[in-house]
Amino acid sequence: MGFVDLHCHILWALDDGCQSPEETLAAARALAAAGFAEAAPSPHVQARYGGGDAALSRARLDEARALLAGHGVPLALHPGGENMVDDDFLARVASGAARRLGDPGRYALVEVPFQAPAPALGAVVRRMIASGVTPIVAHPERCLEFERVGRAEEIVRAGAALQLNLGALIGRHGPRARDLALRLLDGGLYAVAGSDLHTPDGAAAWLGAALAAVEARAGRSMLERICGENPRRALAGEALA
Repeated sequence: MGFVDLHCHILWALDDGCQSPEETLAAARALAAAGFAEAAPSPHVQARYGGGDAALSRARLDEARALLAGHGVPLALHPGGENMVDDDFLARVASGAARRLGDPGRYALVEVPFQAPAPALGAVVRRMIASGVTPIVAHPERCLEFERVGRAEEIVRAGAALQLNLGALIGRHGPRARDLALRLLDGGLYAVAGSDLHTPDGAAAWLGAALAAVEARAGRSMLERICGENPRRALAGEALA
């Protein structure tokens, strides 16, 4: 059935990811070549980016779908967005306007600061879940908060899911992120994995290497679970395995 990428920045001119239709096309081809059949592009939902405009983001998604279809790229695209956990986002959660993954909208991809602590994260997770939104926390291996021993386990127990940045396993985000990613992967704490692809440059090579690293470290069944089964369940609004 192919893999499913819930975290990528391939919609052009919406954030710090792809900046032209040509880059979007090349990035989509790289994902397809690596074995991905579906993706939920996740522009940053921030006012400083075009991705903060829900209508513009949906229009660009439709344009990208037409672009890929016109060039025969076998990558199905779904709604998505990467939400910074802040007061504005929590207000959108409470009002039902938060950007979610897929059309059922049970899950939302969220990020926390890389270098600042987030001591209230557990309470925020519980608040989101009480409002009907299950958070998938992007790239915890890159965040200071998750370097605290036991913090990842605590957040998972609170009801969140964790998303591995595939490139972390091959050192694309530095040795500290790689070490933490390996620890979380070994502990079975990741529910999904994503590319966090921003540019097509070299993507075909590093995506293949990263997927191979997951399989070498955790086995084929884990690779299928976090890159295929669970992302597909998330888009369908189903419980994660």
